[in-house]
Amino acid sequence: MRSQLSVYNSLSNTKEIFKPIIEGRVGMYVCGPTVYSNVHLGNCRTFTGFDVIYRYLLHLGYKVRYVRNITDVGHLENDEEMTGEDKIAKKARLEQVEPMEIVQKYTNDFHHVMTAINNLSPSIEPSASGHIIEQIDMVKQILKNGYAYERNGSVYFKTIEFAKKNEEYGQLSGKKIDDLYSDTRDLKSQNEKDHPSDFAIWMKAHEAHIMRWDSPWGVGFPGWHLECSAMSTKYLGEKFDIHGGGMDLQFPHHENEIAQNMGCCGTSPSNYWLHTNMLNFEGVKMSKSKNNSILPHELFSGENDLLSQPYSPMTLRFFILRSHYRSICDFSDKGLKDAEKNYKSLMSALKSLQNLEYIGKEKVKDEDSEINTLIDMLTVHMNDDFNTPRVIAVLFELMAKINAFKNRQLKINSISKATLKRLKTTFRAFVEDILGLEAEVESNDKALDSALNILITIRKTARDNRDWATSDQIRDELLAAGIQLKDSQDGTSWSRI
Repeated sequence: MRSQLSVYNSLSNTKEIFKPIIEGRVGMYVCGPTVYSNVHLGNCRTFTGFDVIYRYLLHLGYKVRYVRNITDVGHLENDEEMTGEDKIAKKARLEQVEPMEIVQKYTNDFHHVMTAINNLSPSIEPSASGHIIEQIDMVKQILKNGYAYERNGSVYFKTIEFAKKNEEYGQLSGKKIDDLYSDTRDLKSQNEKDHPSDFAIWMKAHEAHIMRWDSPWGVGFPGWHLECSAMSTKYLGEKFDIHGGGMDLQFPHHENEIAQNMGCCGTSPSNYWLHTNMLNFEGVKMSKSKNNSILPHELFSGENDLLSQPYSPMTLRFFILRSHYRSICDFSDKGLKDAEKNYKSLMSALKSLQNLEYIGKEKVKDEDSEINTLIDMLTVHMNDDFNTPRVIAVLFELMAKINAFKNRQLKINSISKATLKRLKTTFRAFVEDILGLEAEVESNDKALDSALNILITIRKTARDNRDWATSDQIRDELLAAGIQLKDSQDGTSWSRI
């Protein structure tokens, strides 16, 4: 049973057979985090989705260049050009530190959480502040091509003029030219623009703005949309295979990326646009304002008021993968408990499978056809736009067979040695290599226990002295190393995750 990989392309709103530009190679760009705060569960959902896509492309034998950026400048509050404050600069001002201290702190947090949930590192992880030259060069080219204009030290993209000449503008988000009029807000910078929907690709920096660079148009900083256009082009070329991100980025971020790339290079950047859906909590969008938001470290430690117990990073990963990346993922205590139980059952079956061996000779092969069909279906479902929920369902059907062999309800010689070998190889590959699930390990190591108790004591002293930075650093770095701390009225305990 053979099938081709098909992906749902947000640009065409249809599933399409995946054909890379260069045979055997894939270029993939995913919009990364703006590092002004702790990574949230919505980020975990998005980046785990693309981690599985990355893993599966590698499994298929592609040589993949996966680029995921770090936004450390230019992302304004409410995404409003010229009026909102830079998110990182604001956090630096509030905490009275340098902006790059904020960037480093929350980049570290992002990496710690991604490691904890077993997401692979991208091939390249560029930062916006490290590519100012490339962004200035792109602005120059867009100006040269007649799709932008300079006004009082800022440079704006000619949105309406571009949209009239290029039918592609609005195709990704479904926005029409008339929508651009109605969607614009009454911003302070509007009197500088030729049209309210024009967006800034370079912004003049006022004297109080901390993050600023020299440019041909004066001292300023790049627009948020521009950085992804510049970095994706630098590392993947003017045309590459896959561009991804959360569905909240379709407009204006991704739509404006397309406009910028076409305005600069004359071509839309990507052949396939993939978008992950939102994360809810019991049917309601997760947000701080609704008091239903949980950070990953609060989930792992149990330090929250919404869940009945702590849940491990692997439970979170399994929970995320039970929903298709394009569907809403509805978070709940019950759902997590079910995910924890099912995850442990799956990992137990994997261990049991590896221990299955032939006793005696091969005889009838009554189960061969059914098991081989199920194994084939794993690839069929992954080739159907990376359908992890159906993959997991098939793994559980195979798990029932594995447990029946283990409990001797089925005889192992009812399948051939070749089928047993294929079952072992494929089951492990889908669980570990593609879904990225790892077994949790318990330890009674006395030396480790003693060392951790010392760190717990140091952390308690820091907390007593209200040294929250040191306390959080110990907790977060232990978490990244696979050790979870649990605070309670009786003190602090630890466990492996």
